[in-house]
Amino acid sequence: MFTGIIEAKSKVTSTTSEENGVCVVVEKPKGWKLIKGQSIAIDGICSTVIGSTATTLAVQFMPETLSKTTARNFQKGSVLNLERSLRLNQFVDGHLTQGHVDARVTVLNVERSGMKHLITVAIPSALKSYVAEHGSITLNGVSLTVARTGRATATVALIPYTLEHTNFAQVKKGDTVNLEVDLIARYVIHNRRVLK
Repeated sequence: MFTGIIEAKSKVTSTTSEENGVCVVVEKPKGWKLIKGQSIAIDGICSTVIGSTATTLAVQFMPETLSKTTARNFQKGSVLNLERSLRLNQFVDGHLTQGHVDARVTVLNVERSGMKHLITVAIPSALKSYVAEHGSITLNGVSLTVARTGRATATVALIPYTLEHTNFAQVKKGDTVNLEVDLIARYVIHNRRVLK
């Protein structure tokens, strides 16, 4: 379980194709102590640490993850958002997220004007009912508030702090990002459908 509050940005140092997926090695943020088997969100993807050195951490992505997330695009130099798993004695400053990416979605527009920085993404029809104006959404692991919705879109407004501390300053029109819908919305809508 995570909160969508990014703790660090980090660069990919290497990727290696394997028989059952891809191994990705990432620079380990200073002061982080990680152990094998620990969960970590990488660009919003719940990942398992399979190795850790003084300066790097390694994770593995299976074909299912590669088919549904942006992990297939990770390459040496890619900047990724990192968050360690939530401890039960922590504040939840964002919103509860699972790191279970629902879809890889396309950035349709990036609008910058002075302090304003808006990003609009496509929302697949199967997920539209889970995305509400002023509700929560997770993009690349970042907890965000939906500023407005369209027929098949959602727009988020980013503050300077978010741009500085995540990889969103580099996101441009045509890029893809990882989308996770709000956990509460998922179960409310699911139960409503079941009870009909």
